[in-house]
Amino acid sequence: MTLTATATATDRLAALRAEFRGADAPAATGYLAACTAGLPTAGTRRAITADLAGRPDVAGYSRAVEASRSHFARLVGVAPDRVAIGSQTSAQVSLLAAALPSGARVLVPEHEFSSLVLPFVHAGRGIEVRAVPLRTLAEGIAADTDLVAFSLVQSGSGEVADLDAIGAAAARVGARTVCDATQAVGWMPVDASRVDALLCHAYKWLCCPRGVAFLALRAEYARTLTPLHAGWYAGNDPWSSCYGGAAELASCARRFDVSPAWQAFVGAEPALRAFADADPGALHTHATGLAARFRALIGLAEPARPSAIVTWPDASGTDLARFTAAGLIASGRNGRVRVAFHVFNDERDVDLAARALVR
Repeated sequence: MTLTATATATDRLAALRAEFRGADAPAATGYLAACTAGLPTAGTRRAITADLAGRPDVAGYSRAVEASRSHFARLVGVAPDRVAIGSQTSAQVSLLAAALPSGARVLVPEHEFSSLVLPFVHAGRGIEVRAVPLRTLAEGIAADTDLVAFSLVQSGSGEVADLDAIGAAAARVGARTVCDATQAVGWMPVDASRVDALLCHAYKWLCCPRGVAFLALRAEYARTLTPLHAGWYAGNDPWSSCYGGAAELASCARRFDVSPAWQAFVGAEPALRAFADADPGALHTHATGLAARFRALIGLAEPARPSAIVTWPDASGTDLARFTAAGLIASGRNGRVRVAFHVFNDERDVDLAARALVR
């Protein structure tokens, strides 16, 4: 489907859904694990296949990287020069941890994904990391809190953070806000300008190959950070920064780039473009609507803020085994079973999942 500037939100959603149908895409029915890894789009499969069938195109790889940066910037509402590229969020978090003063105090939610927590825990220099329940994270931000790090959507529970309350509490005491949006970008509207730093690994809800990560930074915060991982691609002109130590680094967030995983970005660019072209409100309505229908069918209460991830206790793995026996792909984390509803899912998936639990 070709989109125009006047295409409706429904048209844009249909165009994105078409990326997961047909001969160039795997069957999406019964795949309920976007919170673990997204399905590849048809565009991703074509791009990677074409690259592997031809000769390496280094200039083309760079174009894919820069286009991917621009698409992600559009997804989170900032300029491309605010976005650094990487391969893992933990390495990007380490830049932020290294910038903290000795004895700094960091606040995180309990059961937060470790890639966001461990770089602070192991930063040394007497940095103290304290954890509180997510629902009381805003209240836990005290006058001596230097930085609060949290996922916008929790990996283990699917709970959506109260960004308004967290941001307001952090602003009152001057604490930095670091938000991991890996479990959010792709199904809900996200505004990176509301936090000091926003991280996202794109292999989940953005359906990219693994190895494509982004870090969006406020310009003022970026000036306080040291480019610890600087290499040739962090140079103001990467192609003249390949040798020696005299290269001038980029003056924007690109100074925090690492050398890109070329083939991963080749596959990521069409997927990121497809999601950036879609209407975020329509994506949110589609995903959370399916999740709400599923909760109603199995008798779960709606969360305080709508989420595309549905979880409940399953310490024995019994319910996850029921899904597997029914040919459905779900996941289990931290003693809970997780069911994720994304753009490629529909009401058939909801009904299949509900029937699997009944059996």
